[in-house]
Amino acid sequence: MIAVIILNWNGERLLSEFLPAVVATVDPAVGKVIVADNGSTDGSLELLRRDFPGVEVWPFPENYGFAEGYNRAIAMARDYELVVLLNSDVAPDAGWLETLRDFMLAHPEVAACQPKLLSYDNPAEFEYAGAAGGYLDCNGYPYCRGRIFATREMDLGQYDKAAKVDWATGACLMVRRELYLRAGGLDKAFFAHMEEIDLCWRLRLMGYDIAAVPGASVRHLGGGSLPAANPRKTYLNFRNNLLMLHKNLPDSSRRGRLLRRRLLDTLAWAKYMATLDFRNAMAILRAHRDFRKMRGAYTSHPEKDLLGLYPESRVNILVRYYLQGRRKFAELF
Repeated sequence: MIAVIILNWNGERLLSEFLPAVVATVDPAVGKVIVADNGSTDGSLELLRRDFPGVEVWPFPENYGFAEGYNRAIAMARDYELVVLLNSDVAPDAGWLETLRDFMLAHPEVAACQPKLLSYDNPAEFEYAGAAGGYLDCNGYPYCRGRIFATREMDLGQYDKAAKVDWATGACLMVRRELYLRAGGLDKAFFAHMEEIDLCWRLRLMGYDIAAVPGASVRHLGGGSLPAANPRKTYLNFRNNLLMLHKNLPDSSRRGRLLRRRLLDTLAWAKYMATLDFRNAMAILRAHRDFRKMRGAYTSHPEKDLLGLYPESRVNILVRYYLQGRRKFAELF
């Protein structure tokens, strides 16, 4: 059995719209749909009791954030070898769960995998959050097969082959529960954003692979918690990216890469200032300030540098995208 865990916080509207598709595509003989509620104060719990009696509900007393909320829920899922972290704004397509399960059973070297993520509003287009599997470039910027920065490709079957990737999206992530716990779970200090990339990095440091399995597909609304231009999202993305690089890079390369990233972040700050977007500019400053405060908590670093292990991770995505005009994944190489 597989635990399909949806973490909810004040998501009554999203649950009413997306949960029916989850219930319809999860065979009770294969998986159990569970909603872990992060201390919601709206009508989420009432909705679940009234309209979804077959869904198991685990109520938490407060909002623990995405990372710690899932850590608590997965620790509680003792009867399941495989768990799925599923966003509340995802509508899966038929057969998605069985396809991911069969891949994991056939590939014991894979710790976690994701399906193909398509746009909920335009299913012919990849969705931003994970598309067809994610990589990190030479400076640690995340990008995907089918999505580079804000440019999303149409799904023409060009990435329908399963592949090893640097990271799989937390919007729909199947992971082996025992390995998730052994890796320490999601880093609760991140609170939200990029915590799944950090987890995938640690699973790879343990010697396991991460995979994208586009034979399974889901449709993701995206921005269900925070819109892309929200300064809070900017803050979390910039801060957590720095923390992720700091904790997962070895001494031999960490300082140089962090220096480059901080210089590049300064350019992003200047862009926001030039466009009079002062709230997002200040979010970057706060992110760097809090990174300096938080980095001292991470005193152990790996000996192996996984950034650049795959050819897709050796490119400079800023140069390829902005200077060379390469907007599609297949054009990068």
